[in-house]
Amino acid sequence: MIRHAAFLLAALLSFVPAAAQVPASPPAQDVQVALDTNAGRIIIAVHVAKAPVTARNFLRYVDQKRLDGTGFYRAVGTTDYGFVQGGTQNDPARVLPPIAHEPTTKTGLTHDDGALSMARYAPGSATGDFFIVLGKMPSMDAQPASPGDNQGFAVFAHVVEGMDAVRSILSTPKSPTAGEGVMKGQMLQQPVRIVTARRLP
Repeated sequence: MIRHAAFLLAALLSFVPAAAQVPASPPAQDVQVALDTNAGRIIIAVHVAKAPVTARNFLRYVDQKRLDGTGFYRAVGTTDYGFVQGGTQNDPARVLPPIAHEPTTKTGLTHDDGALSMARYAPGSATGDFFIVLGKMPSMDAQPASPGDNQGFAVFAHVVEGMDAVRSILSTPKSPTAGEGVMKGQMLQQPVRIVTARRLP
């Protein structure tokens, strides 16, 4: 059975809708990447300076073409609020070794509208699966005062063009029976294919 990168149940149950802003253009130190999908092109700004470990890990997947032919396979939420998840799905032919966790308290990045963040199990287990946020989800940021695994998820990039494609993925029909645990009913009936992932000049 295919295993998918899982999210904390608490994060899934504590969405707090709020307005958010997406940068109009990336800072000079960011690296732009185009994800060409069946739902359209998504251009992201990868924050190498702010989240060096996580950003460089993602760029390794891009540069080695490990994301080509993968897809977005999970969607949670409705309309303009939720997230879509994609990537390698633990495919042993695609995944690279897991990376150290970079919490939002260290990077200063947050789970605001258009943020890309790494899916994971325990901190330090992220590989090649990521999600894109629609709306604002502070519950996915690191929560230092909370007990247990309070390190949140590692934001490393933001969408600068193509949120219409992300919304289209979010509205893709889901299977009522696919998925395990909290992910049951969240898996897309037909994954949205990532045709290519490439750096832009």
